[in-house]
Amino acid sequence: MVNENKWGLLYCPRGGWRSNKRWEKIEKVLKQQGVDYDFVQSENQKSVERLIRMFINNGYKTIVIVGGDSALNDAVNCLMQIDPKEREEVALGVIPNGLMNDFAHFWGFSDSDIEKTVASLKKRRIRKIDLGCIRYVNKKGEKCRRYFLNCINIGFIAAIMNLRRKTHHIFGSRTLSFLCSFILMILQRLDYKMHVKINSDVIKRRVMTMCIGNGTGYGQTPNAVPYNGLLDVSVVSHPKTTQLFEGIYLFVKGKFLNHKSVHPYRTREVEVLDAQHALIGIDGRLMNTPVGPFQITVIQEVINFLIPV
Repeated sequence: MVNENKWGLLYCPRGGWRSNKRWEKIEKVLKQQGVDYDFVQSENQKSVERLIRMFINNGYKTIVIVGGDSALNDAVNCLMQIDPKEREEVALGVIPNGLMNDFAHFWGFSDSDIEKTVASLKKRRIRKIDLGCIRYVNKKGEKCRRYFLNCINIGFIAAIMNLRRKTHHIFGSRTLSFLCSFILMILQRLDYKMHVKINSDVIKRRVMTMCIGNGTGYGQTPNAVPYNGLLDVSVVSHPKTTQLFEGIYLFVKGKFLNHKSVHPYRTREVEVLDAQHALIGIDGRLMNTPVGPFQITVIQEVINFLIPV
């Protein structure tokens, strides 16, 4: 068993020519601040859960992900598979290093200020946080569940996020890749027939996109917090083309909820009875589309997360 103060550090490269330089900078800061850690590097999504489990089995009490929202998603899903008593002893931290670092940004962790991030993590200030959970049936007829820290997107934004991952490697710039993805998506079908229950409301109409946020949801659920036992939901009905550009402007400016096509809710559960042909993204990554109805709920105070001092 390892020293309880030693970090298990999982490095998830984001690809590109800058990847090695980024890790060299992080490594230098860790050494300067005297962090005692063991380091492993992930090769793909499946390896993240395997390596997290290895850390847990070897007694690491502090596990730090050098990665983005998707890597954090893999980590919490691994933690949710272990015994609650064992999970209670583990604290999860993050050094932002992904294409999308929305959950880290919510807490004030910066991509550029590695020194400040590491100094905060060293102080081991823990906050118990909520997770969202989607329960669904897969193509094999198996009952499944998947947890999320930030959000689930259904429809247009999920498709944009998928395209953005592909174009990011071409353009490099996050903003440019997002705008390119948005323009390309305008040329495609923009709305989806949905049947959704939220609280006492039944939504049965064409919807452009829906975001269920345990966190800020990439700007679509800006008032959501991962510690109040509630999910924020934004349902966007089909706007006219001019309203669409107004919507993207408000989205970029952080005023998404001000658009007249956006209908916000706050709830403990969302029941999706039908969302035909709509892509589903979970913490920025496409998931296998559930077959038939699915439910999204929140589980309170289930993960120990390291937050800034």
